[in-house]
Amino acid sequence: MEPLEIEQALLNSEFFKGLEPSDIQNIARICHPRTYRAGEYVFQQGDFGEHLYIIIEGQVFLERAMNLGGRKGSVTLAALGKGRVLGCWSTLLDEPHILMSSASCQRSSQVLVLKGADLRNVMTRDTKLGFNLLERLCFLLRDRIQAAYGALEKI
Repeated sequence: MEPLEIEQALLNSEFFKGLEPSDIQNIARICHPRTYRAGEYVFQQGDFGEHLYIIIEGQVFLERAMNLGGRKGSVTLAALGKGRVLGCWSTLLDEPHILMSSASCQRSSQVLVLKGADLRNVMTRDTKLGFNLLERLCFLLRDRIQAAYGALEKI
C-alpha cells in the first residue's frame, strides 16, 4: 500500500476524518497495512493490547465472551466496517491494558495497524492535535460503551 493510499484511508476513517493534511501525513508514517482472512481474529479478549486498527475494507465484529455462572457464550458488541476504528485505546494513556473483547473478521478484511504508543508520541509533540484526538476518543468511547450496554441488555 502506497503512502498516499494510507493517507486517504485515514482521511476516510471515522476517527481521523477532517484532520489537517500535515497531521494525516505524520500519522500515516506510523501505520502499516495488514490483511486478515474471514474467520481470523485481529485480536482476542484477554490478550495484551497495544495497537489501534482502522478498517480499510471488510467487516469486523467486536465480541465479548461471557460467563454467567452456568451459562457461557459471547455477545456481539458492534459490527464495524470501512472507516471504523477499534483497538486498545489505553495505550494512548501510556498504560498497559488487557483487551476486554475480541475482534473477528466476518470476511476478508484489510486494516491499518498503528501502535498506540507511537500515536501518543505524535500527540504529545503536537498538543493541539493531541487534544483534538483525545476529544474524538471520548465521543468514540461513549458510543462504544452505549453499544456494549445495549448488547448486554439482550442477554
